[in-house]
Amino acid sequence: MLASPSGLQELKVRGRPPALPAGLSVYAVGHIHGRIDLLNELLARIDADIALRPTEKSLYVFLGDYIDRGSWSRETIDRLIEHGATNACVFLKGNHELIAIKCLSDRGLFDQWLRLGGLETLVSYGIPAETLASGRKITELQAAFHNALPPAHFRFFRDLQSSFACGDFFFAHAGVRPNVDLSQQKESDLLWIREEFLWSDEDFGMIVVHGHPPTLEVEVGPNRINIDTGAYATGRLTCLVIEDESLSVIDTL
Repeated sequence: MLASPSGLQELKVRGRPPALPAGLSVYAVGHIHGRIDLLNELLARIDADIALRPTEKSLYVFLGDYIDRGSWSRETIDRLIEHGATNACVFLKGNHELIAIKCLSDRGLFDQWLRLGGLETLVSYGIPAETLASGRKITELQAAFHNALPPAHFRFFRDLQSSFACGDFFFAHAGVRPNVDLSQQKESDLLWIREEFLWSDEDFGMIVVHGHPPTLEVEVGPNRINIDTGAYATGRLTCLVIEDESLSVIDTL
């Protein structure tokens, strides 16, 4: 579905509508959380949109949280790696990727990861559910995850960016810390921040495109756009399309 959500055209940066460099289209994709079915459907709809409205360059920006909660985390990473090999892509880090990769060296984070949906991710990497349910020691789970994680996936997680800026738009997983220059943001805020950012009416100098937390509809503020529509639970994976001064949405509903 291609539509123009209410309020997008009212955004202003320095008194004018935000824009990208001429000839560039950006397709910003919200949090996937292991729903490869929705990812494949959305990428097909994006392909159709590009065919209808070709530009000089199309750039995909993925906002993180590729894994956990849904059933196909490993398959989702495989698909993203495949997509990145033939398309211009920026892959941002989500808090779920941060925790997962830290679990390779920090056993103390495993319980937190499992509470956030890591169980589904471990199962998708071939670690039997009965092993996870049998109360095995964290050291054994850590070793199993080490052995199950393909080198290409480790490199994918390792190389994820914390943020990305293009034209009048700044892309981050969760948002930014108010009263801190965008170039000086800490990764912990870019991946985790909530209320301080969501309630801020500060002019950040760019429109911040983010997720975390999920919303039922695309959420537009005077300084930000939240495109995390809770795909793993709602079946709606959302893409914000930006071209020149035009903004629209493609999603899986």
